[in-house]
Amino acid sequence: AIMVLEQLAAESLAPTACTTIEEVGSTGVGALTLGFLALAVTTVVMVAKAASADSERRKYYFCCTFICGVATFSYFAMLSGQGWTAIAGCRQFFYARYVDWFITMPLIILTLGLVAGQDFVTLAAVVGADMLMIVALYMGAVSVVTTVKWFWFLFAIAMFLPVVYSLARTFRETVITRKDPEMIELYGKIAWLTIIMWSFYPIVWLFSEGFASFSVSFEVVAYTIMDIISKCVFSFMIVSAHDYLGSPAQAQTQSREYV
Repeated sequence: AIMVLEQLAAESLAPTACTTIEEVGSTGVGALTLGFLALAVTTVVMVAKAASADSERRKYYFCCTFICGVATFSYFAMLSGQGWTAIAGCRQFFYARYVDWFITMPLIILTLGLVAGQDFVTLAAVVGADMLMIVALYMGAVSVVTTVKWFWFLFAIAMFLPVVYSLARTFRETVITRKDPEMIELYGKIAWLTIIMWSFYPIVWLFSEGFASFSVSFEVVAYTIMDIISKCVFSFMIVSAHDYLGSPAQAQTQSREYV
C-alpha cells in the first residue's frame, strides 16, 4: 500500500512534457467573443437599472451586476489569452472560468434567496456547498492521477446535490409562505432555469476536463452557451419582474392603498 501511494505521489509530481498543446480554435474564440459582449452589455443594463431603482429593488440589480460583471472579466481574460494553463493530456485549461464560477454561482444563489425570502443560515449553507463543489471540480481538472481526479468529481457531485435540493425544495417552500403569486412565479422560473443549466456543467466537465472527449473549442462553446443563459437570461428575467420586486410589507401596503 505504501509503495502504491509513493508511486501515485511520484506520478502527480512528475510533469508531463508537452511538445504541443491542444488550444481553443477559431470557433471557440468566436464563442468567447460572443460571451464577452453578451455579458458586458448585460452588466451595463444592470448598472443602469440599479441606478434608477429604489433601495428595495436595487439589491437584485446589484447582484445581477456583479454576476455578469465578474463573468465579463473572466471572458475578457480568456479572450486575451490569459487565465489558462496546460493540464494532463496537454490540453488548454481555463482556470479563469473557475474564478468566475467561485464568485458568480454564490451570487446567483444569493439572488434566488432574496427572491424566496430565505433565511441567512440556510442561504449560507447552500452557498458553502456550492463553493466546495467549484473547488472540487477545479482540483479534479488539474489532477494528474486519474483516480484522484474521479474522487474529486464525486466530491463535487456530493456537494451539488444538496444545492439542487435546496433550490428545488427548501427555497421554494419558503417563497410559498410569502403568499405573493408574482414572486412565487418568478422564483419558479429563475430557479428551474438555474437548476437545468447548472446540471449541464458537470456533464460538460465530464467529457472535457474529465475524459477529454470534447475538443477545447467545443468545451468553450458549451460553457459559453450555459454561462449566457444562466447569467444574462437570468438577469433579464429579474428585470422583467421589476414591478413585483419588493418586500411583502410593501406589497401589502400597496394592496391596502388600492382597497
